[in-house]
Amino acid sequence: RNNQRHSNNDARRPPKTFMPTNGASRTSRKELLDLIGNNPGGHLDESSRFKFETKLRAYANTPNVDPSDVLFAIGSSVYGTNISFPVQEQTNGSKPSDEEEKETNIIIDFDYMKAFMKDVFLSYGVKPVHAETCSEVLIEADRRGIDSHGFGRLKPIYCDRMDQGILWPDKPIDVIKQTDTTALVDGNLGLGLYIGPHCMQMAIDKAKKHGVGFVVVQNSTHYGIAGYYATMATDAGCIGLSGTNARPSIAPTFGVEPMLGTNPLCFGIPSDDDFPFVIDCATSVNQRGKIERYAREGKDTPRGAVIDSDGIERTDTEGILKDMVMGKCALTPLGGAGDAMAGYKGYGWATIVESLSTAFQSGPFGEEVCGIDRKTGKKKPMPLGHFFLAINIESICPLDTFKNNTGKLLRALRESRKSPTGPGRIWTAGEPENDERLKRFAQGGMTVPPSLQADMVALRDNRPGLKDRYSKLPFENKNRCS
Repeated sequence: RNNQRHSNNDARRPPKTFMPTNGASRTSRKELLDLIGNNPGGHLDESSRFKFETKLRAYANTPNVDPSDVLFAIGSSVYGTNISFPVQEQTNGSKPSDEEEKETNIIIDFDYMKAFMKDVFLSYGVKPVHAETCSEVLIEADRRGIDSHGFGRLKPIYCDRMDQGILWPDKPIDVIKQTDTTALVDGNLGLGLYIGPHCMQMAIDKAKKHGVGFVVVQNSTHYGIAGYYATMATDAGCIGLSGTNARPSIAPTFGVEPMLGTNPLCFGIPSDDDFPFVIDCATSVNQRGKIERYAREGKDTPRGAVIDSDGIERTDTEGILKDMVMGKCALTPLGGAGDAMAGYKGYGWATIVESLSTAFQSGPFGEEVCGIDRKTGKKKPMPLGHFFLAINIESICPLDTFKNNTGKLLRALRESRKSPTGPGRIWTAGEPENDERLKRFAQGGMTVPPSLQADMVALRDNRPGLKDRYSKLPFENKNRCS
């Protein structure tokens, strides 16, 4: 459906979301969406404008591109790039059928994907032990079905930022201050993907000796799924807790300015089930990455997830992405905008995570971690803070007793009376991810869509040593990799 920003003014109805049918068009469009999403304020920087213009013109030249695509409106109104089309290049903008989409996807074995990511990290100069850890954190997200934080993040979040000089591949981890149960660590703007596991292991080691371990980190960077760290703790017989701040995206309740990160808060609790209880959630209704995914899928953004500077709850995905570039939209906290659905609760939890990620470390927040200099438009590092807590269960009671008690509770929840209008099943946290893991291993690996195939080709062709090692990628052979 089309959604209006102002229901009484059809002229302001946002453009219809468009999904290209051609593979090259989809790849080019995905690159443009990534460029917009990963470059807030990029229209202020000459090199970013040139990069956008180059990609937009390439997209315009792909077969069957739709001239009414909102990306061309963004190019004109935000980046100053005007594209002219001959009439014969227009298309009806229909979405690909399910069968067409399936034909372009491919299932690739997890080991292959992990090895590819490790080799990419090695090509940047990441130490082998750290490259192994980084690739393991990312592939674990894909095993769990958390595609927003797996291989899909390799190029735009890690590789592109190393290319831009705002993230460093090989930095030491320094312990600034330490006691038997606590530590303050400096990541020196290295990869959060190896900083995070190092610090959670410190917390676990302290907990095993002294009952509790709490480690806070300054000057780190994006560390992947928070659930990875909670699961490290549960695997060691501990309760785990982790959180991190992020670039400003959430507006305070009754506000419209992005001030807080999406700030995930994650708990992990061991159980005698086949999987631990792990709840890993952002403190916003949605994340920017999900809105970018809605754009790729041609879907509207659910109402209540985004608010603009006029206080309007927006659903027009393409318009949202455009206005996020301009700083005219913000994500809403869990519960949504205002207090009708208790949005102040999500706002409070996001503030807790921001505080624990910055107060111990005297760390930056808000504009200081937005990743761009608003005056010059140039990229800058995003020094994030994390925290990791491990509690050794056997310091209080036998581990098996605790796990059995937890399992009883979780099974009682799952076996409780189901809604007659629901799916006929109740899940507990960690169970959907376990279901997805079993499904993906049964099918032989993860589904790699055309957009991520394009990332693999780009990394293979541009990183030293990879072209010889990966002369033919699985989809280039048109065979399933096993």
